[in-house]
Amino acid sequence: MSLDGQHIVVTGGAGGIGSLLCKELLAQGANVTVVDRTESLSFEAKFVRGDLSTLEGVAAIAEHLQSQLVDILVNLAGIQYFGPCEQQSPQQTALLFAVNMLAPVLLTQALLSQMKARGHGQIVNIGSTFGSINFAHFATYSSSKAGLRGFSEALRREVKTDGITVTYIAPRAVKTPLNTEKILEFGRLTNMHMDEPTWVAKQMAKAIAERRKDVFLGFPEKLFVRLNAIAPRVVDQALMANDRKAKTLFHQPMLPNQQWSSS
Repeated sequence: MSLDGQHIVVTGGAGGIGSLLCKELLAQGANVTVVDRTESLSFEAKFVRGDLSTLEGVAAIAEHLQSQLVDILVNLAGIQYFGPCEQQSPQQTALLFAVNMLAPVLLTQALLSQMKARGHGQIVNIGSTFGSINFAHFATYSSSKAGLRGFSEALRREVKTDGITVTYIAPRAVKTPLNTEKILEFGRLTNMHMDEPTWVAKQMAKAIAERRKDVFLGFPEKLFVRLNAIAPRVVDQALMANDRKAKTLFHQPMLPNQQWSSS
């Protein structure tokens, strides 16, 4: 499907991957609206400044978008936590699930009626490989992305006859400035593969234009996704050595938010 003239809303569109994706969509002729908490954009696009972490903030964004015709909603904004589960405060935990899981669901609900009325539309949820291979020390992040994947699958079945496509895209680790020192050290210890953000953005844009369903980026991660679905205990054993290496990173007390990153 051509993206020329399509109105695409991208949450988190001012971030590292988000800005690259928006530029790719703009280059293909799309009309892009960015939803983000930043003060301004580094490129030319429509901009809605808002807070995806509160019900009030999401409601305000939803009301604004409902007044427009939105062809494609891309739920990209997200927050990551890497560390022992018990060290994540209740406030941090609530914030992560609000941005990663609740906001995409609420914005989707806000736009479904207009898409159904027109008989076409597309919901794009950006998940993670960690949503299918649930990594130790990424417990809340992995589970929030697993929830987003489940929501995408269920919604796809629900709107199948309404002309609406639901696309779920799961990148693996990406080289962005938002990776904390702890995550980078974990990557070095475990030889984690990290993709270039420009390549990831292009793959996302391609999946959106092709209206694909489930897209997993990176090998062998996409193979492990399938293996984890049918034999998770085998994956347990495969990841055990890396889990032990990760534990060595948390012997020293961490400064507040040291292990946080967002997209």
